[in-house]
Amino acid sequence: MVKDLSFIGRPHEYDARRVYSLTGADWQERVNFDRLRKDRLARAKEQMEIHDLGALVVFDGANVRYLTGSFQGNWKYNIFIRYAVLPRGGEPILFETAGSDLQCAKIDLPWMEGRIRPAITWRWSEGAVEYMVDRMVDSVIEVLREHKVEKERIGIDSLDMASLAAFQKKKINVVNGMPAMSAARVVKTPDEIELLKQSAAIADACMYKARYEWAKPGITERELSGKMIEYMYSKGCEIVYEIIVASGGNTSPYRRWPTDKIIRQGDLIIIDNNTVGPSGYFVDYVRCWKVEGKPTPKEKDLYKECYDSLMAAIEMMKPGNTSKDVAEKFPVYDDDKYGTVTLQQFAHSIGLTLYEGMWISRAYSLKYPAEIKPNMYFAVETFAGHPLLEQTVRLESDLLITDKGHEFFTLFPFEEEMLK
Repeated sequence: MVKDLSFIGRPHEYDARRVYSLTGADWQERVNFDRLRKDRLARAKEQMEIHDLGALVVFDGANVRYLTGSFQGNWKYNIFIRYAVLPRGGEPILFETAGSDLQCAKIDLPWMEGRIRPAITWRWSEGAVEYMVDRMVDSVIEVLREHKVEKERIGIDSLDMASLAAFQKKKINVVNGMPAMSAARVVKTPDEIELLKQSAAIADACMYKARYEWAKPGITERELSGKMIEYMYSKGCEIVYEIIVASGGNTSPYRRWPTDKIIRQGDLIIIDNNTVGPSGYFVDYVRCWKVEGKPTPKEKDLYKECYDSLMAAIEMMKPGNTSKDVAEKFPVYDDDKYGTVTLQQFAHSIGLTLYEGMWISRAYSLKYPAEIKPNMYFAVETFAGHPLLEQTVRLESDLLITDKGHEFFTLFPFEEEMLK
């Protein structure tokens, strides 16, 4: 079944203003979740072959979800109580937490019928760690032997010391599985792009409410963050982390968490909405404005500095370019000074996690360029962070790499008055 796109002239998912409803309907194909699961799994299998892996064993919650379509709460994402195995030539096996969680999985995941087994937990088992971790590894090896890949290279995304030792003791050739998973996840499927678009649309509406209704003198940063969190949940988002609100002096140096500071008239305010939207796909973008006041010439200069560097970097976001082309447009900052990522003058791939696939920073991208490909999805962010400033500016936008260039998915406008 192929959509007739002759009238709109390009893939539906590339158009930021063609946003499907979050609900389903009999009269329109929207996000196709069966296709989403199959396409993600196909990408993982392709990368397994490229990286010459006999199997992938994943403990990271987003990777488990990517391979199996399973989700049982964000709290289970990174605590090593569930895992999945994808053997070469086979289908993924989900090891779910025993008890009611296991029964929920069997009810919720009909596409995994016959491939859900009890997970063996080993963390926090005190004197029984070695005994329990051996049993967990045996459960994985059983799948490897069933598919005759136990002698091959086995890619694992994340391990603690106990599990690494247990795999090595049993002579399993463990290698780093994250490059394969990252390569699969960094290029998005059409349905992933549609879900990212939905998340961006919700966040744009939330930013509008914050800009024109909520961010008034007298409200605290935490109160404003709370209003935004409530709104994002009300529109179908899955998990809302602490939305960053920094105002006045908390913008310089930039404080990346809200406090109980009262927002005052004349404050610059930076809002960074990083939220898990529908079906697990993130939005992450920033806007900055002045609360109930006219910007000063200095504030305009800072805003324009930040905006111009953002747009210069985004202009390089197109197929055929590399991360080096983008990083060259970022201002010299602490990434250069310390040779590490500050998360302020940089870009990052987003999807099922806030940071996935590729980071772009002057710390290393100038020397180690990575190719930018169609259907990658990035948040690009810049910062006018200089010493001795009373207040300052930070901006960020989300965009899709298309076949010809890029498409903004976060559409809330920048401050025209600041750019005059």
